[in-house]
This record gives sequence, structure tokens and C-alpha cells, in this order.
Amino acid sequence: MQILVTGATGFVGRSLVPALLEAGYDVRALTRDRSTGRARLDDRVEVVEGDVLEPESLAGVFADVDLAYYLVHSLGAGAEFEAKDREAAANFADAASEAGVERVIYLGGLGETGTDLSPHLKSRQEVETYLAEGDYELTTFRAAIIVGAGSESFEMVRQLVTRLPVMITPRWVRTPSQPIAIRDVIEYMVQAIEVPETAGRTLEIGGPEILSYEEMMRRTAAALGRRLYILPVPVLTPKLSVYWIDLVTNPPPSISHPLIEGLRNPVVVTDHTAEELLDVELTPFDEAVERAVANARDE
Repeated sequence: MQILVTGATGFVGRSLVPALLEAGYDVRALTRDRSTGRARLDDRVEVVEGDVLEPESLAGVFADVDLAYYLVHSLGAGAEFEAKDREAAANFADAASEAGVERVIYLGGLGETGTDLSPHLKSRQEVETYLAEGDYELTTFRAAIIVGAGSESFEMVRQLVTRLPVMITPRWVRTPSQPIAIRDVIEYMVQAIEVPETAGRTLEIGGPEILSYEEMMRRTAAALGRRLYILPVPVLTPKLSVYWIDLVTNPPPSISHPLIEGLRNPVVVTDHTAEELLDVELTPFDEAVERAVANARDE
């Protein structure tokens, strides 16, 4: 089976590509710069150059592809990220449909539906809508915070607990979330290839524990050998707290601000179909954190 991975050199793609190779699939990676992509990927990967924001660059990219993964997002584009996300998804759907791709797997964001969504979660769900218009079977996985070295959301948590032993925090630290280890996300996404019942479905995935962000920070601090004191106050809203985050963490505001604003929305699995269809042994949060910290030190 020929598989195309977009976003192959990103956080999720860097773990997905080796897993696909190990499972015996032929992998093609789409990158905006072939030389950079070639340097970051296994020699067994066919690297092609193209940009989902430039439809003409996608000519030939989907040739002979049976299944494609869509791991693209435009958070780093700043205020225009929502429009770019919509454009990229529409271009991808058109090109994949024209080439006769049979299946697409997309990794989106877990969260409630409705009008009171953060721009980030709203954009993730809009991308799913645009991808669903293609002439292929779409499988969407929706995940909350992914715990792993290189995850922007987890990196913010790690930097906060490393640099601030005492935190005066907004109310969102008590918002429930269901973090999931990157290893488990990859296992879900690879297993789905051979399980036809996952086609045409939206599947919610999460780890074995529902935790508040406060609890995640405390347990991440413990994994790092640190003590953490958290004082939630009602006057510090997510919108105000982004400026506080900017002072103590490295992710650029174009990425951190949409993520922080999304913390007001609970992100918990309510549909357990993924667990029924796929056999994934979920990683406990503390173990996922320990692996993320160890891998970050190795990089």
C-alpha cells in the first residue's frame, strides 16, 4: 500500500512515518522543501516537494497513493491561520479526490461542538468539514493535548513548571482534559488502516485519565523532580493569561495564543467507539511525561 503523509516532519509526522515503515507500508512524504525533508526522514521514504496552499505544486504528489494522512495546520501563520487552514484543507481534498485516493486519515482536536469554541478548536473542526467533502473515505481522530517531546502544548506545560515554582493562574487550570501519549496516538492512526469499520467515522481518542491542567502541571513537576504551588484566581482569564505565558515560555505567540485560548473548553472523550474498534493499550499520564522528558533531553 502506498501512503502519503503530509506534515511528515512535524511533531506527529516524525513519529508516524517510522511506525508506518515498521508496519511494512510504502511511505511518501510531502514537504515544502525536499532537501530539508530528505535530511530529516528515513532513506526509505520517498520525499516529494509541494505546498497544500499552492494547488499547482501538488501535481503528481498523489499519484498511485491509496491512503493519505493530513497532519497540516497553520497556527504559526498568526491571525490568518483559520483562513489558511480552510484553504489548505480544500486544496488537499480536491487534489486527493482527483487522483483517486481511497482513504484519508486526519488528526484534529477533541472538544465540544457549538459556537463557543476557541479559534483553534473551531479551525480544527472546520478542517474536518472541508476534508469530508472529498471523494474518499475520511477517518478523523480527535485528540486533546498530546504528551510527547516536540508537542507545543505539552512544551508550554513543561516550561511553566520548570521556570515557575509558584504560579498565580487563571480558572482554566481546572478545566478537564484527557491527555494522550504520542505513542498511543500513532498506534490508533496506524491500526485504523487495516480496520475498515473506522472509515467514514470521527473517532475521539484520549489517555486513561481525565485530569485538570492543574493536575497535569503538578504531575509534570513531580516527574521533573520539582515542587509546584498553584494559586488559581478568577480575574485572570485565558485571554489575559496569554501575555503571562509569553513571559515564561518559548513557543511563538502565533502558536501559544490560540492554544491557551482553547483551554477554556473541556476536552474529554464522550464517544468510546475508537476503544471498541481498535486495540490500543493506553499509556498512563506519568509514564507518558517521563518518556517525553527523556526524549526531549536526547534531542
